[in-house]
Amino acid sequence: MDSVVSLLPGARVAVRQCLAVRPTDRVFIITDDETEAIGEALARVAGEQGAPVELVTLESCGQRPFLDVPEPLVTALRAFAPTVTFFAAQGQPGEVSFRIKLGHLLRHEFQTRHGHMIGITPELMRTGMCADYERVAARTHQVHERVRRARSIRVLHPNGTDFTASFDPDGRTWVPCTGLYHEPGQWGNLPEGEVFTAPVSAEGMLVAILLGDYFSHKYGLLAQPVRFTVEAGTVVHVDHPDTGLAREVWTYLERAENGRRVGEFAIGTNEALTALTGNLLQDEKFPGVHVAFGNPYPDLTGADWTSTVHMDVIPGVGVTIWADEELIMDQGTFVLQ
Repeated sequence: MDSVVSLLPGARVAVRQCLAVRPTDRVFIITDDETEAIGEALARVAGEQGAPVELVTLESCGQRPFLDVPEPLVTALRAFAPTVTFFAAQGQPGEVSFRIKLGHLLRHEFQTRHGHMIGITPELMRTGMCADYERVAARTHQVHERVRRARSIRVLHPNGTDFTASFDPDGRTWVPCTGLYHEPGQWGNLPEGEVFTAPVSAEGMLVAILLGDYFSHKYGLLAQPVRFTVEAGTVVHVDHPDTGLAREVWTYLERAENGRRVGEFAIGTNEALTALTGNLLQDEKFPGVHVAFGNPYPDLTGADWTSTVHMDVIPGVGVTIWADEELIMDQGTFVLQ
């Protein structure tokens, strides 16, 4: 088992640099039995900063998987009145709706600075969480400045991916996720580094070697990719040599209203990452593209619809990205000046 001590360097980046915890803060950490060592590392560093800390495991709040925010967790949050929160736990099938509601609660009722670390592992604490987030932020802002007015972005990959998303710069907002969350209500996934929005439509083929939600933990990097055919902004076909996996993915997307709609288009900006790990939390920040079906984070992007599912897919390393006919990434390398 990984010791808490070995996790402290990454925890210090998360607590000190990413969320800038001070003695005047109150830090509430949500973890689970599987991830408790990481939760304890975050709690130890927050305590080093002089802040009061409360650590709660999801298992202490009721029977998982949760479909809604459990009342014991809500009660504990209201009693503690945090200014900073971390969610460092593993996902279980069906819990996306719980995490979406929890995020809304933390942002709107408590206005916390929030580090969302769904699926965090010791490996990620020692790699992506040890990045220099000032550098990540600089690249993120550069990419954001280029794409925030884009109307069309095309993504190509030798695996067969040829996917074009269209955007409404006046009606939808691009969100820069820098990893630096120093103001009330700011939040992001950690490890971090991406810009994202909700496209208005999309067309083409996405060939993915990594799937989000619980699929990431269950399958990791796929030896054979899943092929998603997208028409008019909606997945119309899922194909994989393992028909059971293809059916599982299709059933997941079909189970909720708008589950097959393209809800997110994102560009990863964390250049400290050198390889995919099979863990979506970090891999979606790898320089490249990820697309999600389902929930478009309407309170952030301005989308006028929602969904109770959200599944990211990653085409792999080495994508080429064109934004309004301008090359911004060539085979995995940014070419922005």
